[in-house]
Amino acid sequence: MRRHVLTLVIAFVAALAGVAIGCRLLMPAEPQASDIHALIHRDIRLDPEQAVALDRLEARFAATRAALDARLRGDNARLAAAIEAEHRDGPRVSQAIDAVHHSMGDLQKATLAHVFAMRRVLRPDQAATFDRLVAARLTETGR
Repeated sequence: MRRHVLTLVIAFVAALAGVAIGCRLLMPAEPQASDIHALIHRDIRLDPEQAVALDRLEARFAATRAALDARLRGDNARLAAAIEAEHRDGPRVSQAIDAVHHSMGDLQKATLAHVFAMRRVLRPDQAATFDRLVAARLTETGR
């Protein structure tokens, strides 16, 4: 009996470690759209209409991002359950990993759609600065 309990505890800890490592390695850093939003307000002189339009876009994206983040958390929970059930890279784990990757891709696509929507609010001269900010943010290291 004691041996079975120890085995279950070890399996559970291993599953948690696997999820933690997977989240650290596989999940994207904090979405960059909000960072870009802050940079726009800091580095680009916006007129009042542009500021309002960007704030509206950010509010809409916050809801979209929250839904996608929730879906990703659910996928990670299913991955944890699959790891705990299979204790190997079995079919449930593989399917759960695919679901996590799909959700991560959807989050990245939504983030990029948001970035492009923000760009459409800007004048051409502002858009050139925005493009440089986005490129710099995407190529940063040490995040």
